[in-house]
Amino acid sequence: MDMIVTGLAIGFGILAVLLGLILRKLIWQIRDLERQISFLEEKQSNGDVVCDIRFGGIGGLTDTLNRVFEQQKSRRQQWIRNENRIAQTYTNLSHDIRTPLTSLDGYFQLLTQTDDQEAQQRYLRIIQERIHALRDILEELFMFTRLESRTYEMKLEKCDFNAILKETLFSYYEEWENSGIEPKFDIPEGKMFVQGNEPAIRRILQNIIKNVLDHGGRSVGISLSAMEGQVCVTVQNRVAHPEEIDVSRIFERFYKADPARSRTSTGLGMAIARELTEYMNGSISASLEENIFQLKLQIPMV
Repeated sequence: MDMIVTGLAIGFGILAVLLGLILRKLIWQIRDLERQISFLEEKQSNGDVVCDIRFGGIGGLTDTLNRVFEQQKSRRQQWIRNENRIAQTYTNLSHDIRTPLTSLDGYFQLLTQTDDQEAQQRYLRIIQERIHALRDILEELFMFTRLESRTYEMKLEKCDFNAILKETLFSYYEEWENSGIEPKFDIPEGKMFVQGNEPAIRRILQNIIKNVLDHGGRSVGISLSAMEGQVCVTVQNRVAHPEEIDVSRIFERFYKADPARSRTSTGLGMAIARELTEYMNGSISASLEENIFQLKLQIPMV
């Protein structure tokens, strides 16, 4: 009997020692996790917390903490991207608006310094052009801001795409002529109805045409067809310097293939075209092969 009691006492003693060691290890691990968390928070580090033991719920706690830190890291990275994007936006806006304003100031000074009526008329024409350019820039910025903030409301209805395309193309007759471009049109007769929004379609086509006028060569082809339940507009343009065009960035905001020829452009035209197209459940794409730059716009038919 005494031996049994003695054995139990020894067993309980050993168990007490083991429990004490385990408790000490748990306390140490918790304090170590606390130190790691404080370090990560202080240094804004992207590292993980680690533990030497997994029992007693420590392993699950460590995994939960790392998931929380991963979420915080993702939010922090998104915040940094947003901050960088806002800073870049302000920089681009400042440059795009300052350019026509500086030009306006210069021509106003020239206007006040000459009595030559012919020169005055020329300066007035240029001033008017710069004012229109500034208006277009501000309008594009306003439109893009609305699209980005998702406050833009678009009513979709039955539209005759064929008629909208023809009207838009021929409204640029003077610009085509001044640029020395004789576009070849392949537009079938008859109506082609889409489920879309006429002002949005017109705006998309206008931005595509402006892109061609700004960056394209003299060989331009525009065709319209219906395929697989969609109306498809294809604009092909032979470019002289294909190395200047990064097709993967065509629809990025503020992208300009050749900034030297885009002094009055925000670089938002194609980004707006993409956003408006997506609002109408359509698609727009770009490709570049053998010096031929191609834009393809597709919108679902009714």
